[in-house]
Amino acid sequence: MSTDNVFSPPEWLSKASYQPKRARLPASITDSDSQAPNILVCGQAILNGGAPAPEADCNMVCAGNPNQFCGGPNRLNVYNYTGTDLPAGPGGGGGGGGDPVGGPTPATDLPTPWTYGGCWVDNAFGRIAPVEKGGRPDQTVATCIAQCAADGYTLAGIEYANECFCGNTLVRGAVPAEESTCNMGCAGNNAQACGGPARLSVYTSTGEVVALPVPVAQTTELPGQWEYAGCLVEAVGKRILEHQIIWPTNNSAIACMEQCAKFGYTAAGLEYGEECYCGDETDVAAENGVFVPESQCNIPCPGDPLHICGSGNRLTTYFWNGVLNNWKRPANTGRYEFFVPGVIIPLIATVGVNNKVTFLEKHGTGYPNTTGAYELDISLAHDFSRAWREMHVKTDVFCAGSVILPDKAGRQINVGGWSLESTFGVRLYTPNGVEGVNSTNDWEENYPALKLQRGRWYPTAAVLSNGTILIMGGQIGSNDRPEPSLEILPKPAGGSTVVHLDWLERTDPNNLYPFIVILPSTNIFVAYYNEARILDPHTFETIKVLPNMPGAVNNFLGGRTYPLEGAAVPLPQHAPYNDPLEILVCGGSTSGGGFAIDNCVRSAPEAQNPEWIIERMPSKRVMPCMVSMPDGTVMIMNGALHGEAGFGLAEDPNLTAVLYNPYDPVGSRFSILNSTIVARMYHSEATLLPDGRVLVSGSDPQTNFPDDTPRYPQEFRIEVYVPPYLSEGRTQPTYDLPQHDWAYGQTYSITNVHLFHGTSANMRVSLVGATSSTHGNTMGARTIFPAFQCTGSTCTITAPRDAGVSPPGWHMLFILDGPTPSVAKWVRIGGDPSRLGEWPALPGFTPPGM
Repeated sequence: MSTDNVFSPPEWLSKASYQPKRARLPASITDSDSQAPNILVCGQAILNGGAPAPEADCNMVCAGNPNQFCGGPNRLNVYNYTGTDLPAGPGGGGGGGGDPVGGPTPATDLPTPWTYGGCWVDNAFGRIAPVEKGGRPDQTVATCIAQCAADGYTLAGIEYANECFCGNTLVRGAVPAEESTCNMGCAGNNAQACGGPARLSVYTSTGEVVALPVPVAQTTELPGQWEYAGCLVEAVGKRILEHQIIWPTNNSAIACMEQCAKFGYTAAGLEYGEECYCGDETDVAAENGVFVPESQCNIPCPGDPLHICGSGNRLTTYFWNGVLNNWKRPANTGRYEFFVPGVIIPLIATVGVNNKVTFLEKHGTGYPNTTGAYELDISLAHDFSRAWREMHVKTDVFCAGSVILPDKAGRQINVGGWSLESTFGVRLYTPNGVEGVNSTNDWEENYPALKLQRGRWYPTAAVLSNGTILIMGGQIGSNDRPEPSLEILPKPAGGSTVVHLDWLERTDPNNLYPFIVILPSTNIFVAYYNEARILDPHTFETIKVLPNMPGAVNNFLGGRTYPLEGAAVPLPQHAPYNDPLEILVCGGSTSGGGFAIDNCVRSAPEAQNPEWIIERMPSKRVMPCMVSMPDGTVMIMNGALHGEAGFGLAEDPNLTAVLYNPYDPVGSRFSILNSTIVARMYHSEATLLPDGRVLVSGSDPQTNFPDDTPRYPQEFRIEVYVPPYLSEGRTQPTYDLPQHDWAYGQTYSITNVHLFHGTSANMRVSLVGATSSTHGNTMGARTIFPAFQCTGSTCTITAPRDAGVSPPGWHMLFILDGPTPSVAKWVRIGGDPSRLGEWPALPGFTPPGM
């Protein structure tokens, strides 16, 4: 093959092959109608570290002449013109005039307050202008100034006749150049000087040009326990540190380190100037990370041009020197146990005051020939034929809300549902029977004699401090328009209790199943999407808008309520109840990407200046379930490592339970417990049993392989988790409860208290609110540690002081012998102030009375 030069004039001399190394020449022309290689590059110097390469690397034939070579991958065949008859330089077009006499000069007709700031050497130590605007064929000084001024920059620079750069300072050790070297006329006005080869004509709106020194890696005055680690080579084909944040104008080493540490990450890396990455030092080791000479990281930070923020495929890297996340791995982790075969795929699980568990399933959209409801007698789990009792609902409870009422029977109410009349559904069940003996009652429902005022799919139910029932949020039907309102039950005759909520309307559809907690003031805390606020319990007007809940480290728009589903519970209150109540919200996902969130946030809404404390979990989790435990800890289980709530929208189940201890220091509150083999994702539940175990049920993900076979099957199996406090071989304490109906602030005795391992000096008493679990929303959750004193085997307990500390309702009463809880007995606190026991007086319902 001929290797004749592509240019025949003898003045063009070959300069061999060059390796660009991300360098550029000043101008390129692409012939889009030909095949590669098809780029003509022109210039007056080799820039940005371009270096000779072996001739054999230039091995691609020219598109226009297959007998000639035209470079190769990242290689240029370079030719040098040695003649004397080249044109003076770019010019003409749009700016007026032919070649100036004596060459181009700095522009003087400038917009106020811009002035000329001199000719500067570019690329002596790297590019000196922070922001590149690119080239244009009609570029003049005025057009470049206009681009920079529009973005708020105080400096504008032009190079190679048509390339515009902006900034507020010059960087990388910029030094002045001889004025005569800025000798290229502007592409749009050849009379104006627009820089030159490696020269920048600079204009300023402040009257001065600040040139910063050559930037260096920041190694001193680092925040917290961060230490500089060096210049790290990026991983091939993926990120060596997972979480990317792009800050085009304000990235800095300090900002990146602070963001990573705030969310619990122990490695921070900066790349391409504007990119911050967060991960762990173990990620670097796992990817066999290689550190290279510091000089290979050379791009200044846009938010701190005195310091380096990596380079192309190079990370300026910092590690946290210390323990940021003390995730405990106790020797005693408890265990999952298979409990009983299931008969339905439940999506709502509720432990009743008869110690039996009711399950509700998506009747109309579930398996055929099912009744939609069953009750499980825990004491008969060994006898499958007697353990399950079939019950019946008339309308579809798919994605309804449930809570236990404060009436004397502890009725369960279920509201809303799938579509049409189901969305208006109001269903009531009165638990009866005793353990080991089948109950006889069934769900009661009479549509339209009793119905919601607005149809609701994915609503939340809560009992207010006055004993009425709050129903909030949802959509008017399956994936339909929002229902951004609340209503109160019982509804007065002829009246409406509906209140429109503009903030729910604004955040639809990411606010379904909002988290609701009654605060000690009796005000109402509501969390929805990534927002939270406090409402007046009488007018439902907003009293306080709380700071937004932080999301993921690289996405502040991470959500916490369905469908970006996390979970929330109030943390324990302790007599004399002087501290503000804290709320714990864990997990969730990011909108669009489905990246599960790996942190919990915790706040005291009624504190003087409430803030959200971020605590990184040991793993990511979307669709978690959270269970308030009798010892004050919180069990976190179920969910997935990626996706969001809904059918077929999540994958990679999170199989490991985690225990959160609110009494430990920040950073040391999580313990990694045991794992299951059963995927528990969409429509899974977890609920506390009276014996202290956690009942784990459900999973209806409908996540399939490409051939439509189930990847994660619908789950019938029922498990229990035996927590560490029950797996140590200790005997559970016992007691008797003479009186189960308590008034606020009064004292009540428990008798025959028997502690098998300790004394009353290390005994505790806890009250755990009756709950209903669905979609990560534990409706009714409450944990209270009341005051008590013991004499012999009798202990006197002081009931919570008021309906703010403990809204009217039923609680499981535990005593704890050291870490070990008793089997609970049910206590009702606060009575039935709204006389729900007499409601509804309608055909088809049997109110229990007062």
